[in-house]
Amino acid sequence: MHTPFLISSRLRLFPMLIGGTDVFNKFKDSEGNLRESLIGDVGGLLSLYEACRLRCHGDSILEEALSFATTYLESINENKVSTSLAKQVSHGLKQPLRKGLPRLEARHYIPLYQEDPSHDEVLLALAKLDFNLLQEQHRKELGKITRWWKAIDVSRNFPFARDGIVELFFWISGVYFEPEFALARDILTKVIALTSILDDIYDVYGTLEELALITEAIQKWDVDAMDGLPEYMQAYYKELLHLYEEIGNELAIEGRSYRLIYAKEAMKKQARAYYQEAKWFHTKYTPTLKEYMPLQLITSGYGLLSTTSLVGMGDVVTKHTFEWASGDCKIVKAAETICRLMDDISSHHFEQKRGHLVSAVELLMKERSMSELEVEKEIRKGVIDAWKDTNEEFLRPTAVPAPVLTRVLNFSRAMDVMYTNGDHYTHSGTKLKGSVTLLFVSPLPM
Repeated sequence: MHTPFLISSRLRLFPMLIGGTDVFNKFKDSEGNLRESLIGDVGGLLSLYEACRLRCHGDSILEEALSFATTYLESINENKVSTSLAKQVSHGLKQPLRKGLPRLEARHYIPLYQEDPSHDEVLLALAKLDFNLLQEQHRKELGKITRWWKAIDVSRNFPFARDGIVELFFWISGVYFEPEFALARDILTKVIALTSILDDIYDVYGTLEELALITEAIQKWDVDAMDGLPEYMQAYYKELLHLYEEIGNELAIEGRSYRLIYAKEAMKKQARAYYQEAKWFHTKYTPTLKEYMPLQLITSGYGLLSTTSLVGMGDVVTKHTFEWASGDCKIVKAAETICRLMDDISSHHFEQKRGHLVSAVELLMKERSMSELEVEKEIRKGVIDAWKDTNEEFLRPTAVPAPVLTRVLNFSRAMDVMYTNGDHYTHSGTKLKGSVTLLFVSPLPM
């Protein structure tokens, strides 16, 4: 069953989008404006608001409808609607369903559904049971991954690196929460964890000479390449090779060894991009925005993760799927764009203190003589456009099966949850702590 289906009551207008956005013309008056009579139906307005999040480029009616619905939802009199509906509106304005992680949204919605006098007791009990059973599975997976992480001894071997394995598991469980993707979650969480260490090696610790050595070693992908690396890089390289060897063994059992080739090539590409970025920083070279963005889309890591997310999936993934993911596909580029731009908005002050390369914020301010406020508005527009690209990729016919597209969509969703109003990965003691508690610590009371 998987509890996210419960939130479908907030999506009453989604099916209308299949027939095209012209169907929204019926909600307009003779002067072409959205009818004021709509504001009396708060539940309908909330559905309209959520449906508009599936808009694509050129959907002017949905743009107008989104502005209309948002304005009135922000001004509703909470005393004139049910407590449950008022809470749904408040949450939806902060976290639209399209940009939310399905399982986290289900966790928020189930208690609200329970407050609705018309709720179905059997459905509610099944939803709670389903949530709690899967939560227990996720706990066991997290325990296994935490033991692996502790064995690496990050605090001793890589004291400069961010140590957030729980946050990373939260991130990846957002990409696929379903029980059948346990292996995929395990693989991708471990890969993103080692990539996070590698990112910090390039960003904050290694000298340029050392970074050249680790980059070359990763390109060779051979244990003999460990010779000549500094001790901390040897420790890292050993863990990297060992992880991918374990992944290869798992894939061989299923007759899917070809997938490891794509995973390795994605990691090699990531290291090359990190090194290019490091060269810019260490030589004090300030790139133009035109130079910056293509490289920074790669260093966002979402291309690497999109490819690697396919490795542990089942028969829905083929060689064609890997070729698609490794190419210039629109939805992966959109996810990379959302990741890079939201990261730059949320983290650029902190990254500058760490001695990081300039971000899109600084480059736009310099090249276009814009204020920081104007730049952030421009960047947020870029994020909105990337979401429209994402929505367009789900229009039929799709380039690859929907379960594959959904993985990439969920990467963008995870970014929205983790980086809206701050970098909640690096500074996880605030919003993210509460989300982790909801998903992995507190079961729903039966």
